[in-house]
Amino acid sequence: MFVDNIRIFAKAGKGGNGLASFRREKFVPRGGPDGGDGGDGGSVVLEVSTGVNDLRAFFYDPKLIATDGMPGMHARKHGRDGRSVTAKVPPGTIVYRSNAATMQEATWLEREGDGIEVEQVADLTQPGDRFVLCQGGKGGRGNWHFRTATDQAPLKFEMGTEAESGVFFLELRRIADAGLVGYPNAGKSTLLSAISNATPKIAAYPFTTLQPIVGTLEFPDFSRAVVADIPGIIDGASQNRGLGHEFLRHIMRCRILLFVVDMTGLEHDPIEAIQSLRKEIKLYSEELAERPWLIIANKMDDSTALENLPPLRQRFPKAEIIPISAQTRQGIPEFLEKLHEHLRK
Repeated sequence: MFVDNIRIFAKAGKGGNGLASFRREKFVPRGGPDGGDGGDGGSVVLEVSTGVNDLRAFFYDPKLIATDGMPGMHARKHGRDGRSVTAKVPPGTIVYRSNAATMQEATWLEREGDGIEVEQVADLTQPGDRFVLCQGGKGGRGNWHFRTATDQAPLKFEMGTEAESGVFFLELRRIADAGLVGYPNAGKSTLLSAISNATPKIAAYPFTTLQPIVGTLEFPDFSRAVVADIPGIIDGASQNRGLGHEFLRHIMRCRILLFVVDMTGLEHDPIEAIQSLRKEIKLYSEELAERPWLIIANKMDDSTALENLPPLRQRFPKAEIIPISAQTRQGIPEFLEKLHEHLRK
């Protein structure tokens, strides 16, 4: 199961209260105040880890709750700090804070149709990045801190402060230099396996990939690039049909889009396929539509594909079209050379 969008509840720990107490010891009359400070509450922290591929862990346990700080003790002893919670997230995780205070309130807002307001608070991309989702409360001071020359037996102490809590949305957007975009069965998975270390499912029957798969390839100059095989798009994806936004969100970080088209035309006419794909991209994001893009004319080992190539070039004279056959590896070196050239720019 691949999870790239999840709602969670997080609550940090409350700060411990300070203590009002006095030293009581034999042969020490009027020992004075000795109330200790309360411990700080634990915080909820998100940390980026390359060992995590998706947000699946939050599906089984969507609550992150840190512990409270302990109260202060006699003899100026500091209360124990609460235990923080650190949750691992994959690179590319975007964090949104909602206006709902609890999971029940979030569900109610969705059911009533009022909608949930969200605000982006973090974009975690680099391994090791840390973000404090909820800050723990501060421990209160004991009465030892409030002694003065005129009040040597203060009863004053501080209460621990409340902690932050709330409902958050986590969204994963794969980090890749290039994204393979195309209809189901256009050959994206076969191409990714031919150029990288990825091992996506490949079969002789029609099916579509249901989750983004990322592969790393190395160029002759030892530079590397990350390529993502995005789940197959269908008409209306920009309106969230089919995989909809589950597909489209993962190409928002790509520097270049690679439109893979089946040149045999068995399921989609190559020209109409490119036009529809470009249309869906533009409807979803004008910014995304302005990214550099190439047309990867796949399955050129078929005689029908050879006949369809000239009309495609005529229809898109300004686009760079690279004919390949991912299955036979025909044209793969030329494709990698072009991709390397564009990424260096």
